[in-house]
Amino acid sequence: MPEWITPDWPAPPPVKAAATLRTGGVSEGPFSSLNLGSHVGDDPAAVAENRRLLRAALALPAEPAWLNQVHGTDVVDAAQVAAAVPNADASFARSAGAVCVVMTADCLPVLFCDREGTRVGAAHAGWRGLAGGVLGATIEALDVPSGQLMAWLGPAIEQDAFEVGDEVREQFLKLDTGNAAAFQTNARGRWQADLYQLARNELARLGVAAVYGGGFQCFADSKRFFSYRRESRTGRMGTLVWLEP
Repeated sequence: MPEWITPDWPAPPPVKAAATLRTGGVSEGPFSSLNLGSHVGDDPAAVAENRRLLRAALALPAEPAWLNQVHGTDVVDAAQVAAAVPNADASFARSAGAVCVVMTADCLPVLFCDREGTRVGAAHAGWRGLAGGVLGATIEALDVPSGQLMAWLGPAIEQDAFEVGDEVREQFLKLDTGNAAAFQTNARGRWQADLYQLARNELARLGVAAVYGGGFQCFADSKRFFSYRRESRTGRMGTLVWLEP
C-alpha cells in the first residue's frame, strides 16, 4: 500500500494533494519500493504497478500528468498531457479531472493553489529551476494575482547535505543579494545551500506570502525518502496536486 505525506496547508476543500514516500510499492533493490520514475533503470512493469497502486490509493480522477523533467522552466497544462510525455518541469490545472505531478529525489517539489480552490500547480525546483525562474513561470501560468496563492514545499535535500560551488551561489546572489543568508561555508571552501530558504525568498519576491511545508531531510531519512546525492542509482517520489471533481 503506497504511503504518503498529506500537505499541512490550509488549502480550500476542492484542492487535494499528496507527497509520496519511498515505501509501499513493488520495486526492488535501489528502487525499493514505491519508485514512480520510469527513467531511472527500474523494471518498467514495477513502475507501472507502482503508479497503478498510487492512483488507486489516492482515488485519483485521472492518470497523473507525468513529465520528462529537464531542470528547466517550461510549464504545461496538465489537462493537455497525453501519451506523449512533454519536456517540462511544472504543470497546472484550472479545472477538475487533471492531476499535476512532479518527481523528485532531492530537488524541491513546490505545490500551488489559489484561495478560491479554482486552480492548482506543481513545480520541480532544484537549484537550476529555482535560479532559472520555474516558480515565477508556474505562477504566471496559474493566471491569478500572486497574493491570492499559497504554496507548499515538499520533501527535498537538507542544507547540511547539499554542497554547491561558487557558481551556484553567484547565480542566486545575482537574483537577490538577500540569498546570501541561504548559504553557509564548509570546511572544503564550498557552500551548503538551503533550498527551502531560497524557495521562500523567491516566493516572497514574487508576492506569495502564504508558504507552508519544508523541513524535510531527504538525504538523512533513508527509510522514507529517495535521495540521488545519497545513492545516485535510486527511485523517484511524486508530489501531486489536483482539484476534486
